[in-house]
Amino acid sequence: MTERPAAPETGLMSGRKHALDGLRTIAVAGVFLFHTVTELAPGGSIGVDVFFALSGFVITLLILKEYRATGRLRLGIFYAKRLARLWPALLAVCAVVVVGGLVFPTSGWGGQGANAIPASAYVMNLTNYGAFGSSTGGNALSPTWTLAVEEQFYLVWPVLLLVMLRFWKLRTVAWITAVLAAGFLVERFLLVTGGAPLARLYNGPDTRADQLLLGCTMALVFASVRPGSRVHASLQAGARWGGPAAGFALVVAVFTFKEPDKPGPWFDVFWTVGPTALALLAGLVIGSLVLRPAGLASGVLSHPWLANPGRDLSYAAYLWHLPVYLLLIPLVPSLWVRVPVAAALTVAMAYLSFRFVERPIRQWASRRLDPAVVRPAPEPARELEPAGRT
Repeated sequence: MTERPAAPETGLMSGRKHALDGLRTIAVAGVFLFHTVTELAPGGSIGVDVFFALSGFVITLLILKEYRATGRLRLGIFYAKRLARLWPALLAVCAVVVVGGLVFPTSGWGGQGANAIPASAYVMNLTNYGAFGSSTGGNALSPTWTLAVEEQFYLVWPVLLLVMLRFWKLRTVAWITAVLAAGFLVERFLLVTGGAPLARLYNGPDTRADQLLLGCTMALVFASVRPGSRVHASLQAGARWGGPAAGFALVVAVFTFKEPDKPGPWFDVFWTVGPTALALLAGLVIGSLVLRPAGLASGVLSHPWLANPGRDLSYAAYLWHLPVYLLLIPLVPSLWVRVPVAAALTVAMAYLSFRFVERPIRQWASRRLDPAVVRPAPEPARELEPAGRT
C-alpha cells in the first residue's frame, strides 16, 4: 500500500469561496419560498438539490486541504468539529419547538415531541418514508431530513475517500467517485421501476447519494488541476457559458417547475434522472463561481449582503423557517403579511442561534480541537499527483 503524501494547495483549493456563501443564501431563499408561497415558487425545493451538490463539494475540499497539509485526516477530530458545528443549533430548535408545543398544544408546534427524536438523531429522512413504522412528514421539524441525508453521507465518505487516496491518484479517485454516482442513479432507476413510493425516492440516503457524490467529484477534479494548465483554461472557458446557463435554468425552474408526485411516465422519468440533472446544473453553477472568481455572478454572490448571511445564518435559517411559518399560520391570516413577517422572524432566530449558540460552541471546539491537527514540515518534492499530468 503506497501512501500519497502531502502537497501544497493549488489555487483552486485555497481561500474561502465567498460566492458559494452567497449561493447558500439564494438556496435557502428558494426553500423558504417553496414552503410559504408554493404557488409562486413550485420548484423552490431545488434549493435542496443545490445544497446537496454544494455540501459534497465543500466537504471534499475540506478533507483534501487537511490531507494535503498534514498527509492524513484525523477522523475523530473531523467528526467532532462537524458535530460542534451543526448539532447545537439543531438541538436548540428541537428544544424550543417541543417546549413551545407543550405550552401551546394547539399551535403549529403542538405534538412535536416524537418528531424531535429522529430530527436530533439525524434519521428524520428514514422516519419520513416509514423506515421505523408509519411515515411522517409536514411537521415543523421535517426539513431536518436533508441534514440527516448529509450526516449519514459524512459517516461514510471521509473514510472511503481516505482509503481511495491511499491506493490511487486524485484523478483516478475522481473517476471512481463519478462511477459511484452513476451507480446510485442506476439504483434509483431500479427503485422507480419497482414501484417505490415518492417518500422513499425523495428521502432516501441512497436516492440522494448521487447528488452529493457529483459535488465530491467536482472537488476532486478541481484539486487535481494545476492552475494555468490547459485543463484549467478549458474548464474556465466552459464555465464562462455553462455556469450562467445552468444558473438561469435553475432560477426559471424555481418559479415554473413542479416535481411530479403522481405515478405515470413523467414521474418515472423525473425521479430516475431528475435529481442527477439538477445536481449537474448546480455543479455547473458551483464550478463557474470557483473557476471565474472575477465574473459577474461571483461578484454579485460575494457581496457581503449575500455572502455574510450565507456564511453565518443560512444553516439556522433553514432550521427555523418552517417552525416559524407554521407557528404564524393561525396568528396571521393574511398570506402576504404572514410571509414577510415569517422571513423577518426567521432571520432574527437565525441570528440569535448564530450569536448565542453556534459561534460560542464552535469557537470553544476550535480552541480544543485545532491544536490536535499538527502540520508537519513541508517536503517540497512530494505531491498527490504529478503536475505534468494536468
